[in-house]
Amino acid sequence: MSVAVLHRDSSDTRNDLSSLKITPVTPVIGAEVSGIDLREELDEGIVAALRRTLLEHKVLFFRDQPISDRDQIRFSRHFGKITPAHPVTNGLADQPEIMENVKTKQRGRQSEHDEVQKVQHRAHNRPRRSRGWHTDITFVANPTSITFLRGVEVPAFGGDTSWVNLEALYASLSPAIQELVDKLTAVHGRDDARGGFTPAPRVDGRSTGPYLAEHSLVRVHPETGRKALFLSPGFLRYIVGLNDGESTTLIEYLSEELAGRIDLHVRFHWTPNALAVWDNRATSHWGPIDAEHFKDERIVRRTTTDPDYTVGPTGFRSRQILGEPFYTLD
Repeated sequence: MSVAVLHRDSSDTRNDLSSLKITPVTPVIGAEVSGIDLREELDEGIVAALRRTLLEHKVLFFRDQPISDRDQIRFSRHFGKITPAHPVTNGLADQPEIMENVKTKQRGRQSEHDEVQKVQHRAHNRPRRSRGWHTDITFVANPTSITFLRGVEVPAFGGDTSWVNLEALYASLSPAIQELVDKLTAVHGRDDARGGFTPAPRVDGRSTGPYLAEHSLVRVHPETGRKALFLSPGFLRYIVGLNDGESTTLIEYLSEELAGRIDLHVRFHWTPNALAVWDNRATSHWGPIDAEHFKDERIVRRTTTDPDYTVGPTGFRSRQILGEPFYTLD
């Protein structure tokens, strides 16, 4: 369904701390933010309050925000230096900061592989059940810190996104497992061409992959010091220092915990002109989680800020093995 831009009387919202309202969605993750108009400039007090709220709740939801692409970019810059749309795919032609995901385009992609190559690819790959869950671009050594996703066209039902609190997930592990994962590192990767979907050349001339990066399996948050299980099932390939059987078993166990702990999840139903903002350092997400079950169009636009190298409890700093680290446009 197409979404008409909603026009709101800006006098209804004062954009000061007295009008800002934070409503938690669950006790563990997610909060709705109201009493603010993102078309307008924000003062330092509101920005500081939003940053504190994001660190506490991990994901913030703003509804009824009829903002433009430029408004989204301006708002994103309050949280850090803005990046290009994505390390692999190009942004919009007139706004290279913005990555657009269009459901019908994704569904219509055709593999370049012939039937034999498809069989060969399947024979040498073992996809995991929880692979839809991911933390953004962990295949680079410096994933982005904060993500902003805006609904441009959303279905009346379906198209939801879910997030999990990775700090709470780590805290839920037994002390023995925590001691184990604190010491481990893991390799994350992405290679679209290997799967038969060679990306279009980048307009900035940079490589589209393949990518490999090594991160600690537990990340220490650079602002709060809290530990999070840095788990990105969609990009996680193996755990360093374990044999294949041990690595696969531990990854599958942790991934099933991530997917199955619905008490640590929040699920967001998109409405016209909604915006979600999340801390990519402490969450994993999956969206749309029900893509195979609805037919309406779904268009979302994304911006990201502050790519940052991860650091684990042992002091291990993430490293790029293959491909280039990410960068900013500011």
